[in-house]
Amino acid sequence: MKYGILILPLLMGTMLSGIYLLPEASEMAPSAISMELPKKMNTWELFHKPPSEEEVQLLADDTQFAKASCLSPRPGEFDQETGMRIPDRIDLSVVLSGHDLNNSIHRPERCMPAQGHAIGSSNKVILDLPNGRKVPTRRLLSIQSIPTNEEHTEYASFESITYYFFVGHKTVTEDHLKRTVLDIKDRLLFGMDQRWAYVSASMWYGNVPWIENEVTREEADQKLRQFLTDLAIKQIDWEMVD
Repeated sequence: MKYGILILPLLMGTMLSGIYLLPEASEMAPSAISMELPKKMNTWELFHKPPSEEEVQLLADDTQFAKASCLSPRPGEFDQETGMRIPDRIDLSVVLSGHDLNNSIHRPERCMPAQGHAIGSSNKVILDLPNGRKVPTRRLLSIQSIPTNEEHTEYASFESITYYFFVGHKTVTEDHLKRTVLDIKDRLLFGMDQRWAYVSASMWYGNVPWIENEVTREEADQKLRQFLTDLAIKQIDWEMVD
């Protein structure tokens, strides 16, 4: 039994590292997701923004990004000083892999700590779409610490929920290992790579600075699920997906 525990990580590591030894692909299959984000989706306004310098430097040159800060007014809530409506905010990121399979997108668990996230839990959540399809997602709970001074000696901490999933040519999955196995199979059997898009959306809850009343985890979770359900219906070409 104890040897089985040791062998499993060794096999997984060997399989994952083997992707670097695969032959070059002759064909690149497009992802089933559209990278053109809408300006508005139901009650949400999407304010498009560029990727960070860290993201650009970390990934291959032909990686594509579609990112937005998404705001939706909270019913009946107004700022007492300005009279403006108080919004919920979701940070959306869609990253499309380039031709370099070995220097492409990766699990957010790798890069979120560099963005100040301490991940506390992870679980699989299935989103049921109105068209009868399902989107498997990975749900992360974390505490995000953001520096409040230039010296990075003082921080503000916020509770955060993040959902993510991957969209390939004909597959939608939250499983990074499954995605890697599919890439290996496609390269060996068909001489093909598929472009994968990594979709993530996150939202703070608890004591959010611009919202007077505390935002419960359940409220934030429900709004994130609905947002991603609407996004998946609008952005994914379901005729391409198995």
